[in-house]
Amino acid sequence: MLTKEQNELITRTGPDTPMGRLMRRYWVPALLSSEIPTPDSPPVQVRILGEELVAFRDSQGRIGLLEEHCPHRGTSLFYGRNEESGLRCIYHGWKLDVEGQVLETPAEPASSTFGSRVRQVAYPTHEVAGIIFAYLGPPDKQPLFPHYGWTDLPLEYTYVTKNLLECNYLQGLKGE
Repeated sequence: MLTKEQNELITRTGPDTPMGRLMRRYWVPALLSSEIPTPDSPPVQVRILGEELVAFRDSQGRIGLLEEHCPHRGTSLFYGRNEESGLRCIYHGWKLDVEGQVLETPAEPASSTFGSRVRQVAYPTHEVAGIIFAYLGPPDKQPLFPHYGWTDLPLEYTYVTKNLLECNYLQGLKGE
């Protein structure tokens, strides 16, 4: 039996935990492609490894996975409008691209450079076989995306599903 301290060490996956830092070194499944099926479809909330994120597919079909709260005033980007290659915050209208760059700051004077000095946390994604994977670790440690044989199969020969397990990842793995 694990002690409370050992259990905390191995099951906590937040960004500043040992297990969280380890898990962020790998590509992890984040959501299903069907959750953001088309360009400019509504954004979705994603909670992964203790982080609150928002995912969206921009006008070109690129996938953005951003920290959920707007860097300007902290409003949830889940309520934002996905339009014209960016996600627009509903509070002051800031628009962010899939890489977290601020594209527009309509509440700022035209001469303002404030938006160019701000960057939203954004994570790389890789879409394959109906699943969107994310890499949440340090950019300089990002591994190549692994090749899984099942990703070569036509989609009609595969089935992906998503389940909510109200437990930590280790309990889910062990089937407890």
